[in-house]
Amino acid sequence: MSWQGRRRDGYHHGNLREALVAAALELMEEKGPSGFTFAEAARAAGVSAAAPYRHYSSRDDLMAEVARRGFERFTHQLAQAWDDGQPRPLEAFYRVGQAYLTFARKEPAYYTAMFEAQIPPSYNRELQQAADAAFGVLRDSCQALAATLPADRRPPSLMMSLHIWSLAHGIASLFGRGDKARRSLPMAPEDLLEAGVLVYLQGLGFGDTGT
Repeated sequence: MSWQGRRRDGYHHGNLREALVAAALELMEEKGPSGFTFAEAARAAGVSAAAPYRHYSSRDDLMAEVARRGFERFTHQLAQAWDDGQPRPLEAFYRVGQAYLTFARKEPAYYTAMFEAQIPPSYNRELQQAADAAFGVLRDSCQALAATLPADRRPPSLMMSLHIWSLAHGIASLFGRGDKARRSLPMAPEDLLEAGVLVYLQGLGFGDTGT
């Protein structure tokens, strides 16, 4: 049975929303975030061009739904990696960075919808909450790690989390992707990220703190 046929079966069982999300993810992998229309997503899902309007007012609404789901999956994976900073905040902190790259590699369509589909988190409340939750895991991990330093040497957790996010996102987008946009690199993206984070943390005065 073809992929399109499976979507039609799902639609007839009342899963039109799921079929459209699946179609959008597949089309993004094939054509990028701007390479298909709302009508093409409907066709890929095996329904009429009018059918998607039962759930989504526009293509942007559909993309916002895909991005929201992506952020929820992303948050779950980051939170699992952080694991409340166990057994040590520094070790858990590095796991969060690895989880960031793993998500970009294994979920390139979701990653594209989240960061490259030109749908801002402010598009709707649900998307904003999902995006904030993902960033919240990173900020919490930075705050916990900063707390291992003496009070007068602690960097602001927001500044620290924005710096680490920028570093992880840049490496993921350039070298850690699971799609055709991935650039070649003479080392593993995970090694590049670990080295960059190490240099950054040493610059903040962490050094070998035993955290």
